[in-house]
Amino acid sequence: MEVIKAEKVPQIDGRCKDLLDGFKTLFGEPAAVVIRVPGRVNLIGEHIDYCGYAVHPMAIEQDVLVAVAKTAGGLTLCNVDTKYAQHAEGSLEDITIPGGSPSWWGYFLCGLKGVQEEFSVQKPSGLNILVSGIIPPSAGLSSSSALVVSSALVSVWANGVSVTREELASVCARSERFIGTQGGGMDQAIELLAQEGSAKLIEFGPLRTYNVTLPTGATFVVANTLEEKNKAASNDFNTRVVECRLAAKIIAKKLLPDGEWKDLMRMKDVQEHVGVETSQMMEKVETIFHEEDYTVEELLGILEIDKEYLQKNILTANTQDVKTFRLYQRAMHVYSEAARVYQFRDVCETGGESALTELGDLMSDSHTSCSVMYQCSSPGLDKLVELSKQFGALGARLTGAGWGGCIVALVQQEAAADFIESLKTAYYGSLGLDAAKLNTTVFVTKPGQGASVWTV
Repeated sequence: MEVIKAEKVPQIDGRCKDLLDGFKTLFGEPAAVVIRVPGRVNLIGEHIDYCGYAVHPMAIEQDVLVAVAKTAGGLTLCNVDTKYAQHAEGSLEDITIPGGSPSWWGYFLCGLKGVQEEFSVQKPSGLNILVSGIIPPSAGLSSSSALVVSSALVSVWANGVSVTREELASVCARSERFIGTQGGGMDQAIELLAQEGSAKLIEFGPLRTYNVTLPTGATFVVANTLEEKNKAASNDFNTRVVECRLAAKIIAKKLLPDGEWKDLMRMKDVQEHVGVETSQMMEKVETIFHEEDYTVEELLGILEIDKEYLQKNILTANTQDVKTFRLYQRAMHVYSEAARVYQFRDVCETGGESALTELGDLMSDSHTSCSVMYQCSSPGLDKLVELSKQFGALGARLTGAGWGGCIVALVQQEAAADFIESLKTAYYGSLGLDAAKLNTTVFVTKPGQGASVWTV
């Protein structure tokens, strides 16, 4: 595993040139480096990375570009898009992440703060920064994590930190929690570790990644519902995290020796302690949980704890007042989705005439589970999935946290153009979008390259 190093920029294209020109105009000096971090689309494995299970994403072409130069002190952080507020930080030695509704620069500060704290950076270098992002925001394509990763790379470069991509991915995953979201590590890992032409199977604890070659003819179309959902701006995401924690603890209390459940937070850890296959865990979920929601009082009785213990050790800051928790459905989704990830990988590796059909079926099953059991879909997501199947997709599913954002559909390569046109007419036809907006709203994507640090 090599440490991250800057490389000569391979090509200064139109957007990169505009960014560098804008930087010089804004700050009166040239940028020293440009950092590129892609967005990602998750092909399968939703809401299970924070439960300890493997996921199957790939990087996309849409990205964040960041131009940077060192200064004598402080931080000036600007965005080429004037709709985003600019930010100036007086000092970089004690970064405070703003509360309330998350801002783009709040995510950026997470990466700076995380690297400084984890690597004990003393007297961090001052920075002038200009950001250009073309990953659709709040669309489930990881625009927020791309900001965290890009800022972490800024700090690594500016302060001479020696770190591998694998190590930095874990740092970035922890750093993003400064914003309040208790996510897993998928987004940061794929954005740093992706290799062009391959999807990735990513495992956690410890972080391990494996390139996966997609079957010939497999074409993935991303379509944005235009329903925006910032997962840090509500408690929906963290409620699911807490429900999975509670499910894990109840399974552990029922199946493991007394007291052992207190040290277990993730459903994969429980499975490993129980020592059975994923399919057997699904069987145990059937016998342990009832399908009705659990009240706080019921949970306290099952776990034999008081409310203070629950609030301090299991709940998050924004789930303290949640009254009921849905556990059976969440656990069934996690264990079934964990199995689908490896089934997806196995189909890619074995190939065969039916490979694309099998992958499509797994994606569609994943969406049904996300929609029905995990309840993280939305009317727009369900509609786009339905239309995708109607227009010949082999399978389709929401991608990202859900509650809006994007779907990803698997289509035959030769059918992609007609498929996209059909979606444009049926879903977007009445929205009055111009051609340029449409082309960034529904598009073909292929496995792209991970993050780069370029000298200019």
